Amino acid sequence: MVLAVDLLNPTLENEKRQYKLKRLVQSPDSYFMDVKCSGCFNITVVFSNSQSVVTCTGCSTVLCQPTGGRARLTEGCSFRKKIN
Repeated sequence: MVLAVDLLNPTLENEKRQYKLKRLVQSPDSYFMDVKCSGCFNITVVFSNSQSVVTCTGCSTVLCQPTGGRARLTEGCSFRKKIN
């Protein structure tokens, strides 16, 4: 009997779709990100699943609001994922 799917070598898109604990190598879905303030252009490091309101250190505007899961960025703020 031949399987239609190779279980030892799954495709990258199949791994991303699976739950974080069911992957071949377990990895979290959360990440840290650099958020740039739209007013003073300061960069602040924010966790993607932040559970508290994050404000800018320079102008004290709100950068992101917590939700049930991911933090919601305010309009005008740009972000990028931190690598390692």
